[in-house]
Amino acid sequence: MAKKVALMQGNEACAHGALYAGCNFFAGYPITPSTEVAEVLSNELPKVGGKFIQMEDEIAATAALIGAALTGAKALDATSGPGMSLKQELLGYACIAEIPCVIVNVQRGGPSTGMPTGPSQSDMQQAMWGTHGDHAAIALSPASCQEIFEETVRAFNLAEKYRMPVQLQLDEICAHMREPVTFPEPGELEVIDREAPTVAPEDYKPYDDSQGQIPPLASFGSGYRYHVTGLNKAADGFPTTKAELVDAEERRQIAKVMDNLDDILKNEEYQLEDAEVVLFAYGSTSRSARYAVNELRKEGIKAGMFRPITVWPFPEQRVAELADQAKAIICPEMNLGQMVREVERVAKGACIVSHIGRVDGEPINPGQIIDRVKEVL
Repeated sequence: MAKKVALMQGNEACAHGALYAGCNFFAGYPITPSTEVAEVLSNELPKVGGKFIQMEDEIAATAALIGAALTGAKALDATSGPGMSLKQELLGYACIAEIPCVIVNVQRGGPSTGMPTGPSQSDMQQAMWGTHGDHAAIALSPASCQEIFEETVRAFNLAEKYRMPVQLQLDEICAHMREPVTFPEPGELEVIDREAPTVAPEDYKPYDDSQGQIPPLASFGSGYRYHVTGLNKAADGFPTTKAELVDAEERRQIAKVMDNLDDILKNEEYQLEDAEVVLFAYGSTSRSARYAVNELRKEGIKAGMFRPITVWPFPEQRVAELADQAKAIICPEMNLGQMVREVERVAKGACIVSHIGRVDGEPINPGQIIDRVKEVL
């Protein structure tokens, strides 16, 4: 039997990917250019017994997201730059309380209202450092409508498996372009649900590290009663200021990500085997970079592309290897210098690192990349 294929926007693919992953709750507030995610789910969630709610603002939407996730829901929110700025305090709460949820940020120009309908990749550092304090972060950056569908499923899987918020960093171009999307059959893509506790309710401790780096999470209403707070806490969830407990909690929450990089990191490598110049590109900009690689190869220039699909945690080891291999790494991105800072940090002077930035609401085109490669070499 032939699979279902549909022509759809990236935002629509995101919504359908969420449904495939088992999303059954959406809370959000309309904002360009992410609104289609909410529009689709407002129609589709009731059909599968899910819940959709439009909140009065972005802060309330994130609070609803956290509350639903604690009841066992697979919860999603979608926003853009100004909304993501408002969400940072509650995102930090979800981090420290270890609450699984997914937030989609369809990036647009900024700061503030900026250019609501223009493409941008200006929130990449925010995805790691937007909320305060030491914390782990997972952020994904797909580059096609099919990949948006699949990476939305993976975002939910990572959130459930590692018990933490996961961010999807789309950009306006990927969100609004239309491409064929092939719907996988049920069971074709892995769908992960959070681990539930096996101990009796009276013995349950929501942050008991004797259960491993990722303690099982009981759903509110399932017979387990426990305390949730944004404060540092002991295994039972109640606040503590004991230095050794605070230190252990902070380190465990970061270690559960950094000790599992092989599972979390994902990237695409294109023509890198003999590359002397590497294009480090992500999201829609990687599509121009791929075209540039092909054109440069025709001229005898050994170019290749490294595309991080997982952008946080940063793929340090592979980028360091490429810096040792190549004469130059060039980073085209629709901002004035964000992920290039990570490339420079990791390269440690092993090769030339050059940046192509654009913030005028237009995409970076292959010609710009080709010109810069020739300048650098």
